[in-house]
Amino acid sequence: MELFSAGTKLNRETYEVEVKSSLLWEAALGIAAITNDSLLDTLEWKEKDRELILASFSSDMIDHLSYVKEHNTWKTLLQLLHQGDFTQMSEFQSFIEGLSNEELKSYAVPYLGRKYEARKQELLEGSEEALHVLQKELKNHPFLPGYLAFIMHVSGTQLKEHLGKVMEGWFETVIRPDKEKLSSILTRDHISKQKRQKQMNAEQLVEWATDGVKYLPEPGVHKVILIPHYIYRPWNVEADLEGVKVFYYAAANGSIYPEADVPNKQLVQRYKALGDETRLRVLKRLMEEPHSLRSLTTELGMGKTTIHHHLKLLKSARLVKQEGNVYEGNPEVIESMGTDMKAYLGCK
Repeated sequence: MELFSAGTKLNRETYEVEVKSSLLWEAALGIAAITNDSLLDTLEWKEKDRELILASFSSDMIDHLSYVKEHNTWKTLLQLLHQGDFTQMSEFQSFIEGLSNEELKSYAVPYLGRKYEARKQELLEGSEEALHVLQKELKNHPFLPGYLAFIMHVSGTQLKEHLGKVMEGWFETVIRPDKEKLSSILTRDHISKQKRQKQMNAEQLVEWATDGVKYLPEPGVHKVILIPHYIYRPWNVEADLEGVKVFYYAAANGSIYPEADVPNKQLVQRYKALGDETRLRVLKRLMEEPHSLRSLTTELGMGKTTIHHHLKLLKSARLVKQEGNVYEGNPEVIESMGTDMKAYLGCK
């Protein structure tokens, strides 16, 4: 039977894309990166560079980074940066200092979805019951249950002081000495994405900028914000605001080395990930069928820590996808590798 449509929409609705960049985003993401122990060995920083950065901090700054690690206040910094188009550290500091404790905590708690808005408001009003409900609903999230409890109970004055000092400490020690270089990288990448925005639709632009994230339109999301970073390469970091999806994405190699004939970072990352016998064996199993970490360790006869390390590297190269506790191979990325290599080498 033929279907008669009386609808009026000419095209499937999608989202708009906005590209933003600033050294303040870079600072907040740097703080997030150096306090994320589980990802440190997958970042493109050399270990000696991390050690030099840490050695250059005062004992007070080290204490603040420990506080970030314990309470995930990097998330608070990112949340606050979305409240305005800040370009100067002094401007951002003044904004934080001018907030009431209620405003600070309201901005600090991320968007959890429309169904949880009432509970979120109750939490901000001090409801322990709302906290327990949200923690139960978010029990599988890596840090939000603890983060919500922290924001609810922390002194606003104490939190403001911490945020100001850790952000200023990172900016002065890590960003300012390389300000010109970092600013050039972020600006070049920002401009390159804006140019491509004229040639691609929104979904194609997001996939290209993030090196493979296919973000399809979803109800309630009308905008995607793309924010380039250098410090957290090769990872993308995702966040949700009300009506908005945010991708803090890794700046392209071409933005970092504009004069050099440098291959795309993900092309290198993927072939590096495949240059190991164990990872190839893991990937083969995951291409055959999905596995949990436990089933992989049993099947391959290796330790959980070892397999988890290899899975992180395969995930960072997007050769593997994860849904909950289940991993599977990503055939689309694997199929694209030959095409990407030919394009880089100039093969016909």
